[in-house]
Order: sequence, then C-alpha cells, then structure tokens
Amino acid sequence: MWQEHALETARVLNRINPDFIRVLTIGVKEGSGLAKQLREEKFQLQTEKNLIEEQRLLIESLDGVTSYYVNHHGVDLLMEARGRLPDDKPKLLAIMDRYLSMPEDDRMNFTLGKRLGYYRNMDDMQDDNRRMIVGRRVGEILDTYPGQFEEICHHLRAQVV
Repeated sequence: MWQEHALETARVLNRINPDFIRVLTIGVKEGSGLAKQLREEKFQLQTEKNLIEEQRLLIESLDGVTSYYVNHHGVDLLMEARGRLPDDKPKLLAIMDRYLSMPEDDRMNFTLGKRLGYYRNMDDMQDDNRRMIVGRRVGEILDTYPGQFEEICHHLRAQVV
C-alpha cells in the first residue's frame, strides 16, 4: 500500500502546508507489537529501494507547499535529501532518481555501506578506498547470509532507532 500511503500523505501535506516535512525510515525493534506482526507475517517491510520509491512519489506529489523537506535521522538512507519546497523539488527528485538509477551492485554497496556507517551520503562512494572496504564487507555479509539483503538492512535500521 506504499503508493496509496505516499499519495494520501501528499494530499494531506498539500492541504496543511506544514513548516517541516521530516521523513523517518522504519526500524522495527524486537519485542514490539510490530515485530510480532512481522514474525506472524501479518506485516511486511518494504525493500530499501521501495522506501526511496515511496519517498520519491511523495515528493513528486507535493504541490503548492512551502515546507522544508528533510531526511534527518541516521536511520534514513538519503541524508542529502533536504531542501525548501517548491524551489528544491527538482533537486530532491534528482537525489531519489540518482539512487534508484544505480546499478544493483552499486545500490547494494551504498545501502549496506550507509547502514554500516561507512557512508553518510552517495558522494562518499567516490572515495575509492572506502568503496573497496565497503565492497569487501558487503561481499562477506552476502556470502554469510545469502539472499538476506533486506533482512540485514532491516536489522541494521533497527539498531539505529
């Protein structure tokens, strides 16, 4: 229901025009009711990519707001996504598009690198040494936990909340 969530949130934000729009990424703590729903498969987390797709749809659907939009917490993937609407809307969409258009290997490198604390923003991937370190770490993790990329990311997000 991510599309409905993004569109309905945008509809409300367009009506109230808040001073700030702060987006937080979910991290489910063990022992919570939501963790129980996850185990019972009554709730399903979005993929890392889908979290950004939803955020992009939200931004794209904002119309007439003069809010300051920001990802501001360590649990958020794209910390560079911040700006004053409507002027910075193209910049915010470009940040989302940059992430979404990355080849899958680069997206995994950035995502796990950010979740592990090696990267703060996408430009940090330009540091070849850091990128190599993250690449090795990602390889080790994915070799140890094959097919569990999203679960690993969720576990790392939950540590930050």
